[in-house]
Amino acid sequence: GADLKPLRGAESAGHSPTPDALTIHFDISTVRALLVTHCHIDHVGRIPYLLAAGFEGPIIASEATAALLPRVIEDALKVGVTRNASIIRACLARLERQLVAVPYRQWHEVVTETGLRLKVKFQPAGHILGSAYIECDVCVGADRNRVVFSGDLGAPYAPLLAAPKSPYQADLLVLESTYGDKLHENRQHRTQALTQVLKKAVADNGIVIIPAFSIGRTQELLYELEHILSHSKGRLADLEVIVDSPMAAKFTQCYRQFKKLWDAEAKRRLANGRHPLAFDSLYTVDSHQEHLDTVKYLATRKKPAIVIAASGMCSGGRVVNYLKRFLPDATTDVLFVGYQALGTPGREIQHYANKPDGYVWLDGQRVQIHARVHTISGYSAHADQAHLVNFVRRMRKRPKQVILVHGELKARQALAEKLRPWTQVVLGEEK
Repeated sequence: GADLKPLRGAESAGHSPTPDALTIHFDISTVRALLVTHCHIDHVGRIPYLLAAGFEGPIIASEATAALLPRVIEDALKVGVTRNASIIRACLARLERQLVAVPYRQWHEVVTETGLRLKVKFQPAGHILGSAYIECDVCVGADRNRVVFSGDLGAPYAPLLAAPKSPYQADLLVLESTYGDKLHENRQHRTQALTQVLKKAVADNGIVIIPAFSIGRTQELLYELEHILSHSKGRLADLEVIVDSPMAAKFTQCYRQFKKLWDAEAKRRLANGRHPLAFDSLYTVDSHQEHLDTVKYLATRKKPAIVIAASGMCSGGRVVNYLKRFLPDATTDVLFVGYQALGTPGREIQHYANKPDGYVWLDGQRVQIHARVHTISGYSAHADQAHLVNFVRRMRKRPKQVILVHGELKARQALAEKLRPWTQVVLGEEK
């Protein structure tokens, strides 16, 4: 197979990250296995570099994550690293060879040797398809400890996937804190808010742009949109929904493939003959030329539509072309349904919307913001503060220590204050 060393340079796609930024800064000979909680790119994007550095151990994930991961890595390589087909094939071949798919709720032996034993169990996390929190049973000599890594925990009552249930026990918990300082709107309120945005779009023939990640958020939105449109009349019932993301289309197929992981409500809709991820007014844009044609088509017609496109934080992908064209239009609505990290265009649009002379830089172009901008936090795929606290509180044997990671400092500090009555809390790294 092809040598994976070019992955360390990443020059072939015209990108110029510093070599130091791409270097693996630890001794990979000490890494026995890689455990994958889920396949969002901020959690798995470094896997190709780990392989290029010589890691040959097992890459262990849930069954659905193992099915999704090669597609995520292939797309990430093409978009951000290289178009060299032989390098991509070599990386995917290595990944497939080392990938180990483990069913939910089953213990899996990782290390078994004299004086050391590690077994892991993947539990549904409700964040995206295949997402898991991982229970690790660590035995060193006569000492046994249960370490739990939360990964990203899903929000209860989110569409499609069941909410995570707390583990029975943990000695040490490594817990995400993305929304450690916030409470989400409930599902009824967010559905009402989404419906109002759609009614406004129908009234003034505007475009609704929803930046959304290809895995998880897009499928949840389709599920909710099918429900709203199927219970509407007139122009709202006929509103076109355009998913402009080949990756999202592929992942939606995977969601349909793994229907066994859907929650009870979603299964009931299927049993009643509904198709929440494949309804009549849903259209998928495939090729790049079709994408460009769709942007032009929407700009010239006088008819409302919903566009769902990646990336979720507007930092790249096809959504950028829609924003450049439609942000200056007062009839446009931009709807954020997920977390917008500091420094991303999404956060900038949120901050400068509805302000005099508000603008954002996209692809080196200054774009005026005349569109109305909305944020519905209830559609977040992350648990909020209350549900993060409940994840700990509902354990029968609570952890002696919780390490908070994957959140901004303010969020980690706020969550720490809520948890300290029950356990020792350590602030880990910032997201």
